[in-house]
Amino acid sequence: MSMTETARAFFEACETGKGWDECAAYCSAHASFACQSGALADTHTLEAYTEWMKGLLTPIPDGNYELKGFASDEDRSIVLAFAVFHGTQSGPGGPVDPTHAKVASDYVYVMEFAGGKIAHMTKIWNDSHALAQLGWA
Repeated sequence: MSMTETARAFFEACETGKGWDECAAYCSAHASFACQSGALADTHTLEAYTEWMKGLLTPIPDGNYELKGFASDEDRSIVLAFAVFHGTQSGPGGPVDPTHAKVASDYVYVMEFAGGKIAHMTKIWNDSHALAQLGWA
């Protein structure tokens, strides 16, 4: 599987809430994670992030992504995915009772590869804007 195919398979599994059980096949065992956001400040492994995404689909059960762009930089072993997350907070498990507010939040995944698998991922995301849309901030 090429770097691009691996990244696409990971992206699809992560964004549809499959969690680490399915995402692990595309990642190094100890893949790291970074995001400059308050909501993910304590999330440092890709395993933890994939489980966070899985959990997000409880309060936002219709959560889905709109893929806007996907690019591979073979020279740097990096794949970028730009998408918009859409959903309505209508389920239990959020920081407040269901608000039925909608979110449309831009984000980018920067997936760094080593040995044919994702070794590190950085998420570029404005969490305060997304949380405000949901009525969580």
